[in-house]
Amino acid sequence: MNYLEEYYNNYDEEGRLLSRHGRVEYLTTVKYINECLSGIPDPEILEVGAGTGRYSVSLAKQGYSVTAVELIPHNLEILKSKLSGTERLEAMQGNAMDLSALSDSAYDLTMLLGPMYHLYTREDKLKALSEAVRVTKPGGYILVAYCMNEPTVIQYVFGLNKLHEVMDLKMLTPDWHCISEPKDLFELVRTEDIAALDEKVPIERIKLVATDGAANYMREYIDAMDDETFEKWMDYHFAICERSDLIGASHHTLDILRKI
Repeated sequence: MNYLEEYYNNYDEEGRLLSRHGRVEYLTTVKYINECLSGIPDPEILEVGAGTGRYSVSLAKQGYSVTAVELIPHNLEILKSKLSGTERLEAMQGNAMDLSALSDSAYDLTMLLGPMYHLYTREDKLKALSEAVRVTKPGGYILVAYCMNEPTVIQYVFGLNKLHEVMDLKMLTPDWHCISEPKDLFELVRTEDIAALDEKVPIERIKLVATDGAANYMREYIDAMDDETFEKWMDYHFAICERSDLIGASHHTLDILRKI
């Protein structure tokens, strides 16, 4: 069992997205999924790295045709357990870097909402992004989620007093970019790293969005909000989540691309 499989066998990822602060990321991602699907009659949707199906199963239960690809067998079992058999959802095990089982130009919307968190080299990231573009129809959308560098430096390195530990382990570059390996579980990027990947594939960027914005910095406050206050927080978040001066400080971002 590798580091990633061990992590997801024991971590409640769905519970994170269901927490009030986690719902900021979830509701934001859903907002932009719906924008991409708007006006497409009976779209074909692919989610690569579908996890336990928080997005795929929800979309299938809305009547959409969905293909869900997931690397971790434990996650795939949970995803399948949520299906009644009436949904138009095909679930399969697979790797984001090799979607050879799927046809070229088959999907109106392709989502990578987790794989980039766990790919540690530029070559592997480009393989996953290139495969996502390949299977997407011309004019179709590709949504790619990333974990961002600066929140980890702020909250983990300094906030949890881990500076000397990460320096001793040589986990920081001189310009404060975190260096990750598979044992660290998550790969952290900056906005310029995302742009450099996008330049290598035939896409145009529509938007880069701060999917959780300040939510993780304020998780205790957000989790304690009443419904009315949380609704106002979401209004505020949606008003600022596309601001370029805030995106790099978000824990998660969503790169919204269109295939040329």
